[in-house]
Amino acid sequence: MRSHTALAGLLTTTGVLHFAQPRPFDGIVPRSLPGSPRTWTYLSGFAELAVAAALAHPRTRRAGGLAAATLFAAVFPANVKMAVDWRHAPPLRRAIAYGRLPLQAPLVMWGLRVASTAGPRGTH
Repeated sequence: MRSHTALAGLLTTTGVLHFAQPRPFDGIVPRSLPGSPRTWTYLSGFAELAVAAALAHPRTRRAGGLAAATLFAAVFPANVKMAVDWRHAPPLRRAIAYGRLPLQAPLVMWGLRVASTAGPRGTH
């Protein structure tokens, strides 16, 4: 499977989950953001779906890779909030929350790699 296809699949899956099962995402929206957590959950889900679509199309693949990297960096504060909130949770939940933190760096790099390897029209 090509890297851009796998990344688009990941973003499609998580984007759909933001709409199908929004409650877990609501819980990690930083309190400092204005408005309803559900609004931010839906906005981030929509962003993930839009980035996935950009990655899927050759003409927008480079921009999609850059958008993916930006998106993964932008959601990092939610992962920090999750880790703080779950610091006293059972070991498996803590491992999930803490494991998400270092995972963001490779995800950002993945988006950048897709962008840098996209050809002139976005193809590989």
